[in-house]
Amino acid sequence: MKIRYWWILLTYVILQFSSMLGVPLLIKLGVYDSISNSKLMVSTALTHWTIGAFIVATIIIVTLLMRDLKETPPHRNRASTSEALGWILGGLFLAFFTQMIAAMIEVTVFGIQPGSENTQMIVNLTKVTPLFIVVVAILGPILEEIVFRYVLFGALRKKLNFLFSALISSFIFAIVHQDFAHLLVYTSMGFVFAFLYVKTKRIIVPIFAHMLMNALVMLMQLSVTKLQEKFEQIQGFIGGFL
Repeated sequence: MKIRYWWILLTYVILQFSSMLGVPLLIKLGVYDSISNSKLMVSTALTHWTIGAFIVATIIIVTLLMRDLKETPPHRNRASTSEALGWILGGLFLAFFTQMIAAMIEVTVFGIQPGSENTQMIVNLTKVTPLFIVVVAILGPILEEIVFRYVLFGALRKKLNFLFSALISSFIFAIVHQDFAHLLVYTSMGFVFAFLYVKTKRIIVPIFAHMLMNALVMLMQLSVTKLQEKFEQIQGFIGGFL
């Protein structure tokens, strides 16, 4: 594997653990002294640090990949622009379908309850800082597809067949999300994105499919949350007259 790919992996690893030092540092510096609620203070510091860290990591990783654009000629069998657009939309539906099948298996075979703690945490953080959705819907998918599909899957693909290289890279992708009850769901999503990359020979395809999926999931989750809050307000209003 090329040296710059190792730097990309190192940058991503540092990004994942940076909040452990960054968040306490922001709080200690007194940036959020005006926030009296300690839980809200930590959540706000976490969102702000994560946004900044993801921006810096994205700049570093994309800069490291610029040499690939110069050194690697376009794959002769890669999908055309129109085909890529079709696979982005098709990949979006395939990702949702695969996710649904994996969730059904988790419930019926393993008895795992539906609902993701990781997703709920992200929704809560987005409610604290709406700009956090940029990380979820844009920066996160860019970095994850570069790291897990372009670099990791790409390196494994040179030595293993599609099945094993996709399985290994997708399983690591699932572990990084730290939602261990739903490893099957995240692994299946990784398989879909790896398939899109191999099928089109364009990393931009799984990136955009991943972006669309995350954005739609967040919009649906936030909409449901708002409806629940309004329903609770109505219940409270009515309950005041009982």
